[in-house]
Amino acid sequence: MNGDMNASQADAASPFLALGLSPDLAEAVQACGFDEPTAIQADALPVVLAGRDVLATAQTGSGKTLAYVLPVLQRLESAWLKAQAKGLDEPIGRRPTRVLVLVPTRELALQIGQTLHELAPHLQAPLRWGCVFGGVSINPQMMGLRGGADIVVATPGRLLDLIDHNALSLDGVQTLVLDEADRLLEKGFEDELKRMLALLPAKRQSLMFSATFAPAVEALAQQLLHEAVRIDVRADEVSVPDITQRAIHVDAAQRTPLLRHLIAQEGWSRVLVFVATRYACELVTHKLEKAGIRAAAFHADASQGARREVLRAFKAGELQVVVATDLAARGIDIAQLPAVVNHDLPRSPDDHIHRIGRTARAGESGVAVSFVSANTEAHFRLIEKRQGLRVPREQVPGFEMKQTASDNANPVTDPEGTGGIKGKRKSKKDKLREAAALAAATPAGQRSGR
Repeated sequence: MNGDMNASQADAASPFLALGLSPDLAEAVQACGFDEPTAIQADALPVVLAGRDVLATAQTGSGKTLAYVLPVLQRLESAWLKAQAKGLDEPIGRRPTRVLVLVPTRELALQIGQTLHELAPHLQAPLRWGCVFGGVSINPQMMGLRGGADIVVATPGRLLDLIDHNALSLDGVQTLVLDEADRLLEKGFEDELKRMLALLPAKRQSLMFSATFAPAVEALAQQLLHEAVRIDVRADEVSVPDITQRAIHVDAAQRTPLLRHLIAQEGWSRVLVFVATRYACELVTHKLEKAGIRAAAFHADASQGARREVLRAFKAGELQVVVATDLAARGIDIAQLPAVVNHDLPRSPDDHIHRIGRTARAGESGVAVSFVSANTEAHFRLIEKRQGLRVPREQVPGFEMKQTASDNANPVTDPEGTGGIKGKRKSKKDKLREAAALAAATPAGQRSGR
């Protein structure tokens, strides 16, 4: 593909060219196996290329990463080509960061980094990028940023740590991207976001991508964006994944035996199982392994190396089951994942959408199974209401639900009997408030041990 093809040839060769993408990037996208733009890409690419602020709402798996990565890369390369044409050399010293992408988890940061790794070699510009996140040593990340980076993908906490260590400056940021803005706000990053925004240049392009349009997202958009173009492809039939949802009534204590039964009966080559806690993650994995099923736990307390190895083995087909918590699984992108199982129901209806969106990606079909006990029936009805659908309840022979809500809690994997349902379990903030109130009410002599 070359730059002097006429318009009709270009459009016939790649629909991405018709959206304003350069021949180099259109060829790169094609080499990565993307022949047609998704709905969010078709709507966002021309707008982002034009330099407008964007507030985009699109479900997980809709292709939103490419919707902002492609125009960002094109604008950086265009600036480099113009500088080359004027005979300008590379600036001496640290390369300024011109694009900042904020994400809620390290898995999503690595996923975006992989996209950059696949696309950048097709460009003429020698761009540099870095992915930084917590949970690992900061020293290698500081070394990686020593010469600067055109693009930095970061979680908020580690970004501020690097700024405090003078390893990174935001003075030159031209484009700010908040990917999965709803989850950034859910994780309680408000204070970190405020501090980070204060360090950015006032004149910049800002892009917000979110799977849900919560009030907190709207409030942040009002603060962050200027005359933004709003894009909403949630209702677009093209972007709706082919997911068959099933709800199975089962007592809490019988969920793992039922899971083993379904894996054998349905013949799933790979299945992603969601649980509420790290402890449940390890316990369910252990029980599956004892039954001869190749399974691994995937939670936030595991090391980055261990989590990377689990994903590699899962993608390679060396593992049949990965048992994950919501936080750890955010950003997982597994092609041809036939099934997702909610061993524990998610805390919120929005989390349910994110979970089931792990299957039926890239045009594939998939099944999402939810285990519903008498204790969690009311919460699952709320999930159904938010989705505007009704999932028929099933009973699997040999695993029929026998207990009532009052005695259906599983004291091992779900000691509070909530299944991790939002509003039933105390958050970290609630616990901190209670501790502070207790400290204030306790006489000083007692607090000091006298």
